Amino acid sequence: MPSKSKAERRLMGMAYCYKKGKCKLSSFPISVRKKIQKMAKSMTLSQLRDFAKTKETGLPYRKKKGRR
Repeated sequence: MPSKSKAERRLMGMAYCYKKGKCKLSSFPISVRKKIQKMAKSMTLSQLRDFAKTKETGLPYRKKKGRR
């Protein structure tokens, strides 16, 4: 499943690094630590990798909020 924005892709990359054990939680900004920890617990390593490996070309920086 591809990421919908550059920010989402980068956040998934951080969660992937944390879940894999290459990065410590303290190495990430304080504002995203809880999100990273929550995503790492709720998603599998392959799901995180699929989101993180999305190409950034053509993606918006942030997903626009739209009506549902």
